Amino acid sequence: MARLVEHAPAKVNLTLAVLDRRADGYHLLDSLVVFADAGDRLTLTPGGPLSLHLRGVTAKQAGPVESNLVLKAAKALASEIPNLKLGRFTLDKRLPVAAGLGGGSSDAAAALRLLARANRLKLNDKRLLKVAGGVGADVPVCVDPRPRRMRGIGEKLSEPLAIPKLAAVLVNPGVAVSTKDVFALLDLEPGAAKPVRRAGVLPRARDDLIAFLAGECNDLEPAAIKLQPAIARVLMALRQEDGCDLARMSGSGATCFGLFTSSRAAAAAARHLAAARPRWWVKATVF
Repeated sequence: MARLVEHAPAKVNLTLAVLDRRADGYHLLDSLVVFADAGDRLTLTPGGPLSLHLRGVTAKQAGPVESNLVLKAAKALASEIPNLKLGRFTLDKRLPVAAGLGGGSSDAAAALRLLARANRLKLNDKRLLKVAGGVGADVPVCVDPRPRRMRGIGEKLSEPLAIPKLAAVLVNPGVAVSTKDVFALLDLEPGAAKPVRRAGVLPRARDDLIAFLAGECNDLEPAAIKLQPAIARVLMALRQEDGCDLARMSGSGATCFGLFTSSRAAAAAARHLAAARPRWWVKATVF
Protein backbone atom coordinates (compact mmCIF):
# COMPACT_ATOMS: atom_id res chain seq x y z
CA MET A 1 0.00 0.00 0.00
CA ALA A 2 1.07 3.60 -0.56
CA ARG A 3 2.15 5.74 2.38
CA LEU A 4 -0.79 7.15 4.36
CA VAL A 5 -0.75 10.56 6.06
CA GLU A 6 -2.77 12.05 8.92
CA HIS A 7 -2.75 15.48 10.57
CA ALA A 8 -2.65 15.31 14.38
CA PRO A 9 -4.18 18.66 15.37
CA ALA A 10 -3.61 20.46 18.65
CA LYS A 11 -6.49 19.97 21.08
CA VAL A 12 -7.55 23.17 22.81
CA ASN A 13 -9.82 23.42 25.85
CA LEU A 14 -11.86 26.59 25.40
CA THR A 15 -13.41 25.89 28.81
CA LEU A 16 -12.49 23.39 31.51
CA ALA A 17 -14.45 22.81 34.71
CA VAL A 18 -13.31 20.31 37.34
CA LEU A 19 -16.51 18.88 38.80
CA ASP A 20 -15.49 16.08 41.14
CA ARG A 21 -12.77 13.68 42.23
CA ARG A 22 -13.51 9.96 42.26
CA ALA A 23 -12.35 7.60 44.96
CA ASP A 24 -9.72 6.22 42.56
CA GLY A 25 -8.18 9.68 42.24
CA TYR A 26 -9.45 10.53 38.75
CA HIS A 27 -11.03 13.96 38.34
CA LEU A 28 -14.30 14.42 36.49
CA LEU A 29 -14.27 17.24 33.96
CA ASP A 30 -16.59 19.22 31.74
CA SER A 31 -14.76 20.84 28.84
CA LEU A 32 -15.53 22.46 25.49
CA VAL A 33 -12.85 21.12 23.15
CA VAL A 34 -11.84 22.40 19.72
CA PHE A 35 -8.99 21.54 17.37
CA ALA A 36 -6.49 23.88 15.73
CA ASP A 37 -5.19 23.69 12.20
CA ALA A 38 -1.71 23.58 13.79
CA GLY A 39 -0.44 20.17 14.82
CA ASP A 40 1.88 17.23 14.29
CA ARG A 41 2.06 15.07 11.15
CA LEU A 42 1.99 11.28 11.22
CA THR A 43 2.62 8.94 8.28
CA LEU A 44 2.26 5.17 7.97
CA THR A 45 3.84 2.89 5.41
CA PRO A 46 1.65 -0.22 5.81
CA GLY A 47 3.19 -3.67 5.89
CA GLY A 48 6.10 -5.17 7.77
CA PRO A 49 6.87 -4.93 11.50
CA LEU A 50 5.69 -2.09 13.68
CA SER A 51 8.19 0.75 14.08
CA LEU A 52 8.26 4.48 14.76
CA HIS A 53 10.70 7.16 13.62
CA LEU A 54 10.62 10.57 15.34
CA ARG A 55 11.67 13.81 13.72
CA GLY A 56 10.74 17.48 13.84
CA VAL A 57 11.50 20.56 15.89
CA THR A 58 10.18 19.13 19.18
CA ALA A 59 11.13 15.47 18.65
CA LYS A 60 13.91 15.59 21.26
CA GLN A 61 11.42 16.71 23.91
CA ALA A 62 8.97 13.91 23.08
CA GLY A 63 10.80 11.30 25.15
CA PRO A 64 11.94 7.76 24.26
CA VAL A 65 10.47 6.25 21.11
CA GLU A 66 9.55 3.03 22.88
CA SER A 67 7.20 4.87 25.28
CA ASN A 68 5.51 6.98 22.60
CA LEU A 69 1.71 6.82 22.54
CA VAL A 70 1.73 6.08 18.79
CA LEU A 71 3.32 2.70 19.50
CA LYS A 72 1.12 2.15 22.55
CA ALA A 73 -2.01 2.73 20.47
CA ALA A 74 -0.82 0.49 17.63
CA LYS A 75 0.13 -2.36 19.97
CA ALA A 76 -3.17 -2.09 21.83
CA LEU A 77 -5.16 -2.25 18.59
CA ALA A 78 -3.09 -5.21 17.38
CA SER A 79 -3.93 -7.03 20.63
CA GLU A 80 -7.60 -6.30 20.09
CA ILE A 81 -7.74 -7.23 16.38
CA PRO A 82 -5.91 -10.39 15.26
CA ASN A 83 -3.82 -10.12 12.07
CA LEU A 84 -3.97 -6.32 12.08
CA LYS A 85 -1.76 -4.87 9.34
CA LEU A 86 0.86 -2.65 10.98
CA GLY A 87 3.88 -0.92 9.44
CA ARG A 88 6.35 1.93 9.79
CA PHE A 89 5.21 5.19 11.39
CA THR A 90 7.02 8.50 11.00
CA LEU A 91 6.02 11.25 13.42
CA ASP A 92 6.91 14.84 12.62
CA LYS A 93 6.67 16.61 15.98
CA ARG A 94 5.77 20.27 15.67
CA LEU A 95 3.79 20.96 18.86
CA PRO A 96 5.46 21.68 22.21
CA VAL A 97 5.49 18.74 24.63
CA ALA A 98 3.65 18.63 27.99
CA ALA A 99 1.91 21.79 26.86
CA GLY A 100 -1.82 21.32 27.45
CA LEU A 101 -2.48 20.73 23.75
CA GLY A 102 -3.01 16.97 23.87
CA GLY A 103 -0.15 16.43 21.43
CA GLY A 104 0.61 12.86 22.45
CA SER A 105 -3.08 11.97 22.57
CA SER A 106 -3.67 13.49 19.13
CA ASP A 107 -0.68 11.55 17.77
CA ALA A 108 -2.11 8.31 19.19
CA ALA A 109 -5.51 9.06 17.69
CA ALA A 110 -3.88 9.78 14.32
CA ALA A 111 -2.17 6.38 14.54
CA LEU A 112 -5.54 4.72 15.12
CA ARG A 113 -7.02 6.56 12.12
CA LEU A 114 -4.12 5.44 9.93
CA LEU A 115 -4.44 1.83 11.04
CA ALA A 116 -8.19 2.02 10.46
CA ARG A 117 -7.55 3.20 6.90
CA ALA A 118 -4.92 0.52 6.28
CA ASN A 119 -7.21 -2.21 7.60
CA ARG A 120 -10.52 -0.85 6.25
CA LEU A 121 -11.98 -0.24 9.70
CA LYS A 122 -14.59 2.40 10.46
CA LEU A 123 -13.76 5.11 12.97
CA ASN A 124 -16.80 4.11 15.03
CA ASP A 125 -15.58 0.50 15.29
CA LYS A 126 -16.12 -0.45 18.94
CA ARG A 127 -12.71 -2.12 19.16
CA LEU A 128 -10.95 1.04 18.02
CA LEU A 129 -12.89 3.22 20.47
CA LYS A 130 -12.16 0.77 23.29
CA VAL A 131 -8.45 0.96 22.55
CA ALA A 132 -8.54 4.77 22.38
CA GLY A 133 -9.91 5.03 25.92
CA GLY A 134 -7.29 2.60 27.21
CA VAL A 135 -4.40 4.54 25.70
CA GLY A 136 -5.29 7.83 27.38
CA ALA A 137 -8.17 9.93 28.65
CA ASP A 138 -7.80 12.54 25.88
CA VAL A 139 -7.44 10.06 23.01
CA PRO A 140 -11.18 9.35 22.38
CA VAL A 141 -12.01 13.00 21.66
CA CYS A 142 -9.04 13.17 19.26
CA VAL A 143 -10.08 10.16 17.16
CA ASP A 144 -12.60 12.27 15.23
CA PRO A 145 -11.20 15.76 15.88
CA ARG A 146 -14.20 18.05 15.76
CA PRO A 147 -15.59 20.47 18.38
CA ARG A 148 -17.24 18.57 21.21
CA ARG A 149 -18.19 18.76 24.84
CA MET A 150 -16.04 16.26 26.78
CA ARG A 151 -17.14 15.04 30.19
CA GLY A 152 -16.26 12.43 32.81
CA ILE A 153 -12.58 11.55 32.56
CA GLY A 154 -12.80 12.04 28.81
CA GLU A 155 -15.02 9.12 27.88
CA LYS A 156 -18.31 11.00 27.58
CA LEU A 157 -18.39 12.88 24.30
CA SER A 158 -21.14 14.95 22.77
CA GLU A 159 -22.01 14.85 19.10
CA PRO A 160 -19.88 17.26 17.02
CA LEU A 161 -20.80 20.88 17.72
CA ALA A 162 -21.33 23.60 15.14
CA ILE A 163 -19.31 26.65 16.16
CA PRO A 164 -18.02 29.57 14.09
CA LYS A 165 -14.39 29.63 12.98
CA LEU A 166 -12.20 31.34 15.56
CA ALA A 167 -8.94 33.09 14.66
CA ALA A 168 -6.42 32.44 17.41
CA VAL A 169 -2.83 32.59 18.57
CA LEU A 170 -1.24 29.77 20.58
CA VAL A 171 1.66 30.66 22.87
CA ASN A 172 3.86 28.42 25.00
CA PRO A 173 6.58 30.09 27.12
CA GLY A 174 8.91 27.12 26.79
CA VAL A 175 8.07 25.49 30.12
CA ALA A 176 6.51 22.11 30.77
CA VAL A 177 3.72 21.57 33.28
CA SER A 178 2.97 18.25 34.96
CA THR A 179 -0.76 17.52 34.75
CA LYS A 180 -0.47 15.40 37.89
CA ASP A 181 1.08 18.28 39.82
CA VAL A 182 -1.60 20.73 38.67
CA PHE A 183 -4.43 18.47 39.82
CA ALA A 184 -2.62 17.83 43.11
CA LEU A 185 -2.71 21.56 43.86
CA LEU A 186 -6.51 21.52 43.57
CA ASP A 187 -6.52 19.35 46.71
CA LEU A 188 -10.05 18.07 46.08
CA GLU A 189 -11.34 15.41 48.41
CA PRO A 190 -13.13 12.45 46.77
CA GLY A 191 -16.81 13.22 46.48
CA ALA A 192 -16.32 16.99 46.75
CA ALA A 193 -18.62 17.56 43.80
CA LYS A 194 -19.40 20.88 42.17
CA PRO A 195 -22.78 21.42 40.50
CA VAL A 196 -22.93 19.98 36.99
CA ARG A 197 -23.28 22.77 34.48
CA ARG A 198 -26.19 22.57 32.10
CA ALA A 199 -25.02 21.95 28.56
CA GLY A 200 -27.45 24.29 26.82
CA VAL A 201 -27.00 25.26 23.19
CA LEU A 202 -23.81 26.99 22.15
CA PRO A 203 -24.29 30.34 20.41
CA ARG A 204 -23.83 30.11 16.65
CA ALA A 205 -22.76 33.73 16.13
CA ARG A 206 -19.11 34.51 16.84
CA ASP A 207 -19.65 37.51 19.13
CA ASP A 208 -22.25 35.62 21.14
CA LEU A 209 -19.88 32.67 21.47
CA ILE A 210 -17.09 34.95 22.71
CA ALA A 211 -19.46 36.39 25.31
CA PHE A 212 -20.42 32.88 26.40
CA LEU A 213 -16.77 31.82 26.71
CA ALA A 214 -15.95 34.93 28.72
CA GLY A 215 -18.41 33.74 31.35
CA GLU A 216 -16.61 30.39 31.64
CA CYS A 217 -13.07 29.58 32.78
CA ASN A 218 -10.34 26.96 33.08
CA ASP A 219 -10.37 25.72 36.66
CA LEU A 220 -6.77 24.50 36.31
CA GLU A 221 -5.37 27.91 35.37
CA PRO A 222 -4.68 29.27 38.91
CA ALA A 223 -2.92 26.06 39.98
CA ALA A 224 -0.83 25.95 36.81
CA ILE A 225 0.22 29.59 37.31
CA LYS A 226 1.42 28.75 40.84
CA LEU A 227 3.66 26.07 39.33
CA GLN A 228 4.76 28.15 36.34
CA PRO A 229 4.27 31.93 36.78
CA ALA A 230 5.34 32.38 33.14
CA ILE A 231 1.79 31.39 32.19
CA ALA A 232 0.47 34.60 33.73
CA ARG A 233 2.97 36.60 31.67
CA VAL A 234 1.77 34.87 28.50
CA LEU A 235 -1.85 35.68 29.28
CA MET A 236 -1.02 39.32 29.95
CA ALA A 237 0.96 39.58 26.72
CA LEU A 238 -1.90 38.10 24.69
CA ARG A 239 -4.48 40.41 26.27
CA GLN A 240 -2.38 43.45 25.39
CA GLU A 241 -2.34 42.60 21.67
CA ASP A 242 -4.69 44.52 19.37
CA GLY A 243 -7.81 42.57 18.51
CA CYS A 244 -7.60 40.03 21.35
CA ASP A 245 -11.12 39.29 22.61
CA LEU A 246 -10.22 36.57 25.11
CA ALA A 247 -7.10 34.86 26.47
CA ARG A 248 -7.05 31.65 28.48
CA MET A 249 -4.87 28.66 29.28
CA SER A 250 -5.56 25.35 27.53
CA GLY A 251 -5.73 22.07 29.43
CA SER A 252 -3.28 21.91 32.32
CA GLY A 253 -0.92 24.36 30.58
CA ALA A 254 1.44 25.87 29.86
CA THR A 255 0.11 26.78 26.40
CA CYS A 256 -2.35 29.65 26.29
CA PHE A 257 -4.59 30.83 23.48
CA GLY A 258 -5.88 34.21 22.44
CA LEU A 259 -9.04 34.59 20.37
CA PHE A 260 -8.77 37.46 17.91
CA THR A 261 -11.19 39.52 15.88
CA SER A 262 -9.76 38.25 12.58
CA SER A 263 -7.05 36.05 11.09
CA ARG A 264 -5.18 39.22 10.10
CA ALA A 265 -5.19 40.45 13.70
CA ALA A 266 -4.05 37.03 14.92
CA ALA A 267 -1.21 36.92 12.41
CA ALA A 268 -0.06 40.41 13.39
CA ALA A 269 -0.15 39.52 17.08
CA ALA A 270 1.82 36.32 16.44
CA ARG A 271 4.52 38.24 14.58
CA HIS A 272 4.77 40.83 17.35
CA LEU A 273 4.90 38.26 20.15
CA ALA A 274 7.46 36.09 18.36
CA ALA A 275 9.71 39.11 17.80
CA ALA A 276 9.36 40.33 21.38
CA ARG A 277 9.75 36.89 22.96
CA PRO A 278 11.96 34.77 20.66
CA ARG A 279 12.12 31.91 23.18
CA TRP A 280 8.36 31.49 23.21
CA TRP A 281 6.61 29.10 20.84
CA VAL A 282 4.06 31.23 18.99
CA LYS A 283 1.61 30.06 16.34
CA ALA A 284 -1.26 31.86 14.60
CA THR A 285 -4.00 29.35 13.87
CA VAL A 286 -7.73 28.77 13.42
CA PHE A 287 -10.07 26.66 15.58
